Amino acid sequence: MKKRITLLSLVAMLGFAAHCAAVSSPNGRISVDAEAAGLNVSINAKEVLQISLPGATLLSQDTTTHHIAYTMTTGKRANCSNAYREANYIGALGNTTADTITVRLYNDGVAWHSTAGSSTIHIPTPTSCHLQEWRDSYEGLFPASELPTRAKRWAYPALFRWNDINMLLAESNLPAASAAASMYSYDNMPGTFLIAPDGERMDGWQTAIIGTLAELTESTLVNDNSSPAQYQSEWVEPGMAAWIYWAHNHGSSDPAIIRQYIDFAAKMKLPYVLIDAEWDEIKAPDTIEQLLAYAVKKGVKPMIWYNSSVGWVDGAPGPKYRLNSPEGREKEFAWCEANGIRGVKIDFFGGDTSPNLALMDSLLRDAARHRLMVNFHGATLPRGWQRTYPNLVTNEGVYGAEWYNNVPTFTELAASHNATLPFTRNVVASMDYTPCAFSDSQHPHITTRGHELALLSLFESGIQHLADRPESIYAQPKAVQRFISSVPTAWDDTRFIAGEPGKYAALARRKGNTWYVAAINGTDSPLTLPVDLSQLTSGKVKVTTYTDNSAATGWQISTSRQLPSDARLAPRGGVTYVIEKL
Repeated sequence: MKKRITLLSLVAMLGFAAHCAAVSSPNGRISVDAEAAGLNVSINAKEVLQISLPGATLLSQDTTTHHIAYTMTTGKRANCSNAYREANYIGALGNTTADTITVRLYNDGVAWHSTAGSSTIHIPTPTSCHLQEWRDSYEGLFPASELPTRAKRWAYPALFRWNDINMLLAESNLPAASAAASMYSYDNMPGTFLIAPDGERMDGWQTAIIGTLAELTESTLVNDNSSPAQYQSEWVEPGMAAWIYWAHNHGSSDPAIIRQYIDFAAKMKLPYVLIDAEWDEIKAPDTIEQLLAYAVKKGVKPMIWYNSSVGWVDGAPGPKYRLNSPEGREKEFAWCEANGIRGVKIDFFGGDTSPNLALMDSLLRDAARHRLMVNFHGATLPRGWQRTYPNLVTNEGVYGAEWYNNVPTFTELAASHNATLPFTRNVVASMDYTPCAFSDSQHPHITTRGHELALLSLFESGIQHLADRPESIYAQPKAVQRFISSVPTAWDDTRFIAGEPGKYAALARRKGNTWYVAAINGTDSPLTLPVDLSQLTSGKVKVTTYTDNSAATGWQISTSRQLPSDARLAPRGGVTYVIEKL
């Protein structure tokens, strides 16, 4: 609904606005100027975004600084904090109504909310872009490109770069129960995009993280600008899960395979096993209840798959239509709780529309009443929901290792794609990529063992589903098996070490007093990457290195009391350093 403004109040506010300068973030680096065409967003005086608001005038400015602090059970950082200032702007007066935009200027970006229901933005010519073509599952690549020059819908997040300045466009604080997500599309000229609801109306905040690659990858802005947790979540426990589907697409209907993966999880000390699609077709005389009891007896917490039954239904696997009514959800989630199930993976949604988002809201709230964690697949990108719904432990919305099952193209593209995700998709929320495959699925991978192992800590996901088959993990050195058994999936802190989207990526993540540093090579050539790890710790340390041998066909595992100064990466290779403070 547009805000109604009386002529008297408008004159008074315009008189105040005439004396106001640009509005700045608390640290002074990011600013917004109101001009006749709209709002110009700059960082260190470099303009990176124009928000269309014809006749733009500053209405009011909150000169106080709002501080945010909260804790997360999942994600890149346990203790999150930020600060912002807020300003309100009005467009040209039309009759008795006018469009208004509220802007929050954070230290690492901006978020804005318009009463108009849609808006146009312009991005001054960047050096490069990493954009994903939209599809309702958000499973696409982020190829390096220039600004688009043809009509097309694009997906969040979108990375725009100007040498050492970067901007990641996303959305936050979307009330899933009441509105559609926004969509953005090319609009007539390069750099101009129309933002509109994928439905009748949108109520989220458009959000842009702005700064260096370090500031971008370490940012929690999408969660910072979202609603606080709606319920208690002390029962949410992140961890690693054994996962049947990657090696056995129909394995969750086979009791022998389910037991094999339960035994694998128990032997590897993985807390979870995911029983995937088609478990409702378990071969007699076994029942799903018997298999769940077997997992619980072995000390493994089961998670289980459902079809949302609002996207792909005809020809899709089941179980179907069990979660589409309040009564159905109550019956099913109560059954899950009674049988020791700790989480549900819900698949095949249909995009960003209001009905889909309302269903996701209901699923999360109803699951929480039965202490069930949730993993959405075939679903839209989260918009700050991990903070609002703390039992949302991960979300697909990514072109992940599952695609080795579908098409041959991922074989050649995976290394470069993997080196792009830390600066795009994984910035905004946990990502269920399903990493670490040493063997092949339907189509082979050409990333190295070191590359695959590094993904376990390079990629962040509250529940990390281990892709590979048990016999492949058992064939790895005992040291690698111990690493897989012990690597965390939720973190106390995350630091950027080095990176160039599509070429290489190196991040450090901390749990307690231990740092896990992962670096991957996204190119087909050897790479020596300087790494400064002195920012992480000081004093005596033990460093365990997991990387590829000189032929890139096996392992090189070593320990040292010195921090490394560089990472030597094979083509499509990787390295992981575990740094323990002594």
